[in-house]
Amino acid sequence: MKKEILMELYTRPTCSDCQEAKKFLASNHINYVDKDVSRNEELEQDMRKIAGNRIVPLFVFYQTGLFGRKKLLKHFTGYENNREEIHEWLFKKSLF
Repeated sequence: MKKEILMELYTRPTCSDCQEAKKFLASNHINYVDKDVSRNEELEQDMRKIAGNRIVPLFVFYQTGLFGRKKLLKHFTGYENNREEIHEWLFKKSLF
């Protein structure tokens, strides 16, 4: 069984860096799970568990396996400051 890569993106509608990241993902037809923190306070707790903070955008890459279990592979806080490494994960590693 092939293991899949899943990307979750934690955002807020008032965050310009988040909107820039979404625009990039849409223009490159990259699928992701959008997690709007402003609509669900529990997502902020999830962010703290993953990254240790509540800063958006938060890119989270998981490997999914048997029975839909997720294993955290990598996370990035912020788009502009991590643009090159995020692009590497998306394109050079052929995840999507």
